[in-house]
Amino acid sequence: AALVAMRGHRVLILEKETFPRYQIGESLLPSTIHGVCRMTGVAEKLAAAGFTPKKGGTFRWGANSEPWTFSFSVSPKIAGATSHAYQVERSKFDNILLEHAVEKGAEVRFRVSVTDVIEDGERVTGVRYTDADGTEHEVRATYVVDASGNGSRLHKRVGGTREYSQFFRSLALFGYFEGGKRLPAPNSGNILSVAFESGWFWYIPLTPDLTSVGAVVRRENADKIQGDPERALMALIDECPLIKEYLSDATRVTEGQYGQLRVRKDYSYHQTTFWRPGLVLIGDAACFVDPVFSSGVHLATYSALLAARSISSSLAGIVSEEAAFTEFEARYRREYGVFYEFLMSFYDMHVDENSYFWSAKKVTRNQHTELESFVELVAGVSSSEFDLDGAESAALRMKSKSAEFVSAIDEMSADAEGNMTPLFRSSAVRQAMQEGAQVQSRAFLGEDLGPDVPMFPGGLITSDDGMLWQPGPA
Repeated sequence: AALVAMRGHRVLILEKETFPRYQIGESLLPSTIHGVCRMTGVAEKLAAAGFTPKKGGTFRWGANSEPWTFSFSVSPKIAGATSHAYQVERSKFDNILLEHAVEKGAEVRFRVSVTDVIEDGERVTGVRYTDADGTEHEVRATYVVDASGNGSRLHKRVGGTREYSQFFRSLALFGYFEGGKRLPAPNSGNILSVAFESGWFWYIPLTPDLTSVGAVVRRENADKIQGDPERALMALIDECPLIKEYLSDATRVTEGQYGQLRVRKDYSYHQTTFWRPGLVLIGDAACFVDPVFSSGVHLATYSALLAARSISSSLAGIVSEEAAFTEFEARYRREYGVFYEFLMSFYDMHVDENSYFWSAKKVTRNQHTELESFVELVAGVSSSEFDLDGAESAALRMKSKSAEFVSAIDEMSADAEGNMTPLFRSSAVRQAMQEGAQVQSRAFLGEDLGPDVPMFPGGLITSDDGMLWQPGPA
């Protein structure tokens, strides 16, 4: 909304709830803060908000019994002032973004529920919504952007279907604790991700005292989280010695927005179509993948940037609508595919032969149904990184990448100074950080970064300020 309003267009935000409101997805990546948020001008407000700085991630994952740390600062593309992100209370973070969008010219209406789109032939020309009093309204728009998340009512209206992952068939049970331990400095703000027999835990230090804690288990182990959620979460914590230690002096929050234990299920999926004339899906309305690498807000804000470029470029007549939104979908699918492949390889590297959860995550044991759907997902993307000719080649490539992880982590562990360069030699890590680093660089350097190059043959390039698409070189 802010990016489109900054181009001088009228923007209306229809919000079902009132802000501030609770939301999950609290661990961010640098590209959101130093890329998209810098472009909108809200980065300084976020820096002043007192969010916990996040220098990277710490993992108890793989064959190594000791935790190892991934730091943003070791990437040559993410250095200095941009080598951190934040752990955020989403109620505060989202409210800052919303208020900033209003400052940039967007209008917001709260407590309204969008019920359907308005169509004129093949084109979406607006939406119908109901306000807090139950009164029905219609509003017309050149473009409708569905940013309503995994519970989207409109995702079916672009056509296609929502395809759920078979590989990431998981459930998450999560809550909040006060008084939990912190990692030693300088990594005390890192997310801690810990594999255990039944799955893995996230442990996110939101403030010096408040921690978000969640257990991810395979769907077939749903019995572990059924019944009393309090008892279920505590039983899972008992299964994981490191998380149990970190929560040994903590108490669960039982009041306010953090007082409820929550469950999310089947939260890895993609829509087979992301747009049609007049309607575009962004963020979780389009796709979502397992959160172990904190990619959710990155994918959401990155897709928002791509959609804003497409809308503004189409309205300005710089490129055709078809070209603009084809570029949007190709880039968003590619980024989703990068993280999907990265995470499949990351899961595959964990060694726990006695665990059903982890043995089921081995790509060489997979019957290729999910690999086949992954190949189909990226098959239309003309990029050398996704030159896949079948599920078998994908399995071998992912197995090779998981071996790269193991080798890199072993090398890091053997280095007394904790040198993390080997991790960034891993092709999957480089690929996962590449586009986010490019967005950051464009936000900081603008035209000094030099001209962009097409991501795909015959594709579009980004303007110097990152706000628009431009035709690629002839």
